[in-house]
Amino acid sequence: MNKSVPDSMDLFKQAITSTMRAISGNEELEVSFGRGKAYLQGNRVRVPLPDKGINQEQLAVLRGTSDQFALKIRFHDLEKHREARPITGIAQEVFDSVEDARLAAIGSYLMKGVENNLSAELEQRCFDQSYGEITEQQDAPLGEAVGLYIREKMGLPLPPTADHLLGLWRDRIDSQIGGRVEALKEIKFDQEAFSRLSRQMIVDLGLAEEWGEETGEGEAEDQENQEQELDAESGDESSDQDMSGDSDMAESLDGDVPMDADAMDMAEAEGDQDEAGGPPDALMNSNWVRPKESQYKAYSHLFDETVIADEMCEPAELDRLRGVLDKHLQNSQVVISKLANRLQRKLMAQQNRTWNFDLEEGLLDTSRLTNVILDPFQPLAFKQEKDTNFKDTVVSLLIDSSGSMRGRSITIAAMCADILGQTLERCSVKVEILGFTTRAWRGGQSRELWLQQGKPLQPGRLNDLRHIIYKSADMPWRRSRRNLGLMMREELLKENVDGEALLWAHNRIVGRPEDRKILMVISDGLPVDNSTLLVNPSNYLEQHLKYAIDQIENQSPVELVAIGIGHDVTHHYSRAVTITDAEQLGDAMTDQLVDLFDEKANRAVHRATKIV
Repeated sequence: MNKSVPDSMDLFKQAITSTMRAISGNEELEVSFGRGKAYLQGNRVRVPLPDKGINQEQLAVLRGTSDQFALKIRFHDLEKHREARPITGIAQEVFDSVEDARLAAIGSYLMKGVENNLSAELEQRCFDQSYGEITEQQDAPLGEAVGLYIREKMGLPLPPTADHLLGLWRDRIDSQIGGRVEALKEIKFDQEAFSRLSRQMIVDLGLAEEWGEETGEGEAEDQENQEQELDAESGDESSDQDMSGDSDMAESLDGDVPMDADAMDMAEAEGDQDEAGGPPDALMNSNWVRPKESQYKAYSHLFDETVIADEMCEPAELDRLRGVLDKHLQNSQVVISKLANRLQRKLMAQQNRTWNFDLEEGLLDTSRLTNVILDPFQPLAFKQEKDTNFKDTVVSLLIDSSGSMRGRSITIAAMCADILGQTLERCSVKVEILGFTTRAWRGGQSRELWLQQGKPLQPGRLNDLRHIIYKSADMPWRRSRRNLGLMMREELLKENVDGEALLWAHNRIVGRPEDRKILMVISDGLPVDNSTLLVNPSNYLEQHLKYAIDQIENQSPVELVAIGIGHDVTHHYSRAVTITDAEQLGDAMTDQLVDLFDEKANRAVHRATKIV
């Protein structure tokens, strides 16, 4: 359906705001609208809006997102959830999905319109995760499937893609926990009772070893007592739950790993930052503190690959993809010229030669020869070139090539890489353009090997890395420009393991002969690889990213700068900028490079105290 919603955006925003306040029971709820990711933090909510008109399907998805937030504010207690939640593993994912199903059941019970909106949001989320393409049970996330099963058993019809995913697990889940789901209907307004039953279902599913605690045996031993408690509580339904106003609440609805509360706040806020680019009171926030040691490991490196872009598809296909990129570049020619000229002027100004004159030794100052000829007793004058602060430089652009970058973000990243690659080369600055993703969704051959070897605990990274060289530093631009077209290939974009990619890019340039080395990272979110996060601590990839950043910023001559698209990277990198929209990427990249080549600004950065 392509019928456009009436072009009355103010009325639309007012309607969404009023509905959210009514459902949440909070008349003071602050609702904002804009580009980037949806988020909820305390009393503030952001609802994402597309750049252009909204069709009916998109409108239903946005309403589903806002309804889900409103229900969470009113009927979800974050502290109770944290206390009962398993620490890590598939058990954690099951627990979260079941709680989401509880909130959806409440919304559907109270309002039919909310049920339709939540169904639209669910279908879009499942589509974005490519669940409809999964054909094997082992590739289907169990946690998501359990949440869908609970929705179905509580009377909520599933949209097609969600139903397909559940179909891969339905019989097994039903045989293991089917006898308990009837009790859930009666206690949907009691979060604590619901959580206790959720934990027992996790034990029934055979996930006791996935708690991330000592064992799940205590749950099994107390099973009889819990069932008695649930029987006593099942008839005590109450809808008068207090609104949860915990200031630490921060949940993302885009399918990625949830960002921490401060990160979401910074994505919206116009507030202060400290001199090193971190959030106020950053030292009090454990999410900012970087580990000095890392126990991170990969289960296997056998299936990782580093490839040159032109090895990944046929020449004709690469030419076609380059043509797609050129078409986008033509449409933005005015902006491109502006960015390129600005950066080139700055770099050329840094390279101007300056001299000291009237010296007793050095190069002969030929401009003074006329005076010597006219007056032979006039002493010869010499000159020497001044030392310039502009150093022989190499710049490496490391671009997140994961699925969340699909669409406008990766297109603009490719355009900016093209612009900067040409401009920097004209200014005699070597440039390298790299990308990182994984070879498969939800684990590849590494995960298969882990399964074959009996699923050892805490296996480390379980996906196969794919690191891409679009342009090496020594490759002339004319030979590499075609390679950037590969970014337009959507099937390339999968998951992202940022820490290893950062170290890989760093190691490529740290040993180069140039005096100055700059590494610029462009990303739109935290590291995400479901196969790894389901069987390791939930912050496993993020902690390694923090470790890698710390090693580079404090132990390496490489200058590191990051740009986050819709995701606050200032919590991780000392020198960073966050933009709310991919359209701002060109300006942000240019500004960062201009500042780096501005010696006054660069000296100021090095004087600043780094938070570690």
